Amino acid sequence: MRYALALEYDGRAFCGFQSQREGCGVQDALEHALAAIAGAPVRASAAGRTDAGVHAASQVAHFDTDAVRPDAAWVRGVNASLPPAAAVLWASVVDGAFHARFAATARHYVYLLQNRAERPALLAGRVGWYHRPLDLVAMQRAADRLVGTHDFSAFRAAECQAKSPVKSLTRAHVRHDGTLIRFEFSANAFLHHMVRNLVGALVEIGSGRRDAGWIGELLDARDRSRGAATFAADGLYFCGADYDVRFGLPPTRRDVTIAT
Repeated sequence: MRYALALEYDGRAFCGFQSQREGCGVQDALEHALAAIAGAPVRASAAGRTDAGVHAASQVAHFDTDAVRPDAAWVRGVNASLPPAAAVLWASVVDGAFHARFAATARHYVYLLQNRAERPALLAGRVGWYHRPLDLVAMQRAADRLVGTHDFSAFRAAECQAKSPVKSLTRAHVRHDGTLIRFEFSANAFLHHMVRNLVGALVEIGSGRRDAGWIGELLDARDRSRGAATFAADGLYFCGADYDVRFGLPPTRRDVTIAT
């Protein structure tokens, strides 16, 4: 039997989603907790392999098991074995054709940036930070240029294992969210560090060090060395993935908000 589930986690407690030899990944914790309910080893696959320090409001995953348990066991029972920084939100039986990663038609990220002179304390580790005022109009003008199908090599980490740097970005939006600046990105798929590199470039533009047209120059150059520094993982949240309605899943996207 195949199950899909959604998971939220605080990335500060883990070395990323993917399983590591040291057992510090979200995947390690999830598989350990699932195995405790299944009574046998369980392998889980996720929609997005978030990096160390990156959070998730709705990470979608799936696993196979022969164990017959009440649906609640895959939520409350698994949560009882997960560390405090991770929790299953829901679990649902799905068709065997479902795959959390390969069946996803879109993925969604939010980056929260505290824009004030003083570094954050109450929100440390949960938001990014930039100390000088930023021009939202200029950043949105540049973000508009990112929408569409492009070669995003200039925003791709050197260790990225994606077969192609060409991705289709359907949303790139910048707005105020209380005292925070909120960057929202949606695409069919993302490259390694792509969102953090996009935020870094937009902050360069918002600070006035570059004009909005620079983003187009980076896209055309396809050269990571010409881009901005990779922004901190702290403010990045994986907010879910989209799937065909035929899988009958509960809501797979979940917004992230922080009271300031």
